[in-house]
Amino acid sequence: MTTPALIALTQKGAATAQRLLQIFPDAEIYAREGRVADAHSYFSSIKEVLPVLFARGVPIIAFCSTGIIIRTLAPTLNEKHAEPPVLALSEDGERIVPLLGGHRGGHALAQEIAEHLGGWIASTGAGENRFGVMLDAPPAGYHLSNASDYPAFVAELLQQEEVCLKRDDDAPPPPWLTQSRLPWKKTAELSIHATIKEERGNSKRLVYHPRRLLMGVGCERGVDAKELLALADDVLRRENLSRDSIAAVVSVDVKTDEPALIRLGETLNVPVRFFSAERLERETPRLKNPSKEVFAAIGCHGVAEASALAGAGEDAVLLVEKNKSARATCAIARAKMPVDVENVGRGRGSLVIVGMGPGGSAMRSREAEQSLATASDIVGYHLYLRLLGPLAEGKRLHGFELGEEQARAKKALELAERGRDVVLVSSGDAGIYAMASPLFEILEAHGKHGFALRVVPGISAMQAAAARGGAPLGHDFAVISLSDLLTPWEQIEKRLSAALEGDFVIALYNPVSKRREHRLARALELLRSIRAPATPVVVARNLGRENERVRTVALEEVNADEIDMMTLLLIGSSKTRCFGDRVYTPRGYSEEK
Repeated sequence: MTTPALIALTQKGAATAQRLLQIFPDAEIYAREGRVADAHSYFSSIKEVLPVLFARGVPIIAFCSTGIIIRTLAPTLNEKHAEPPVLALSEDGERIVPLLGGHRGGHALAQEIAEHLGGWIASTGAGENRFGVMLDAPPAGYHLSNASDYPAFVAELLQQEEVCLKRDDDAPPPPWLTQSRLPWKKTAELSIHATIKEERGNSKRLVYHPRRLLMGVGCERGVDAKELLALADDVLRRENLSRDSIAAVVSVDVKTDEPALIRLGETLNVPVRFFSAERLERETPRLKNPSKEVFAAIGCHGVAEASALAGAGEDAVLLVEKNKSARATCAIARAKMPVDVENVGRGRGSLVIVGMGPGGSAMRSREAEQSLATASDIVGYHLYLRLLGPLAEGKRLHGFELGEEQARAKKALELAERGRDVVLVSSGDAGIYAMASPLFEILEAHGKHGFALRVVPGISAMQAAAARGGAPLGHDFAVISLSDLLTPWEQIEKRLSAALEGDFVIALYNPVSKRREHRLARALELLRSIRAPATPVVVARNLGRENERVRTVALEEVNADEIDMMTLLLIGSSKTRCFGDRVYTPRGYSEEK
């Protein structure tokens, strides 16, 4: 289980959290500012940290009331089988309330804490309390195939108080079952089955499928996904093997971008993992059908059988030899115990280009936070990485300076190609003067890629500035950067003049830098030659960050000496108006009556 996070709102709660560091030495204590000393991290509101940790899948141990946790996490709750453990503890640790994630180790975590602190667990699950195991929430590596029968089964179990265990002949008994307080009896009417075979359960028989099978796949380039799916289904059906016992689909790494292979993993709802040809070649002595043709093509004597065996481990057996269709092959290896897929080959890799908003977490989308939570690596400008706060904890960080956009993009691509789950961060929106464009430019020159690619939008600086100022972007507007690092100044002037002629509201990005302070003065000269002196201008600095300042001044009052790179300007059109301390541009241009 992932190391838990300890949340304390008071000094007494923090003192009890310190005691838990004896059993969770790598855990961090998050504490309320001004109330707790000697914590690892601080927050001003629990809303800043609790949803972030929850989205990352981090187990949470919070020394506070259950009501605080429920109100904070309620908007984020979704699927109980995917949520991390969340426990509420009294300040002294005497009362332990498992709130969420009992299905992902929450009960075991509560038990461990209770034994260490001498507290007692407040749990309402009858079966869990009596038998010491949550039968409807098996540990990682096991799937309950007939979960809908669980309520009737456990009700009968509570009455009969006897059950028998059945398993595949080659497999040891599952320790999470044998180490429980279940009342085992070989002749019991009720039964629990642990099997890789396709088997139907009912109200008197619970069927668990241990994920012991690795499905190895080889295919020609561009094979139809329907052909691959049909081959996999045929093999499973003929061997009477359960889909739910498949831990992963595995193949050679030259297939990381093969759509049919990716589709197969999605259909089976399992990860797709990859091995190098060199690694697969080491499996040659165990292959039933080695191929000289395959070796000549990619450097190993087999893909389907070799991948399955490599994924299942040294003690695995080749359960199903290579089966062929017109353009694909499929084989299945069986491991002795459920397979930890994280230690199998490497993943396909992913790259998400995230717009993190103009500053603080309040302007960051939930999609952006979820992407950051599941990332292994985060690439970005040093300042942006610091602004992520708790979201960056536990990640591999790759920081760069301003002006190193190409280097950032190349690093993100390199990591994704190596199978890492990468987030490339930009401030504002990633597609507006940010990292999405240079990355796609490099990607186009590079050609094909073998990782999943996605862009997550963010709130742009101009949107934030407009919202703070009122509604100046209510009608057509133009967005222009005054940076001439990549665009000739003559072209920038031409665009600015065209926007003025078209009477657009104008958002000015990158107004000045140490190298080009005079560019803003020239832009203001152009603006004042067309727009009225009283034209409203929203001047916004440090949006969403500490020391944010947003004010509205007349165009004639804009002082170039007070503008820096952290500032954005919104220059109104001829129709933009001031309304009290707000600025807006009418949505319609109808003549005033």
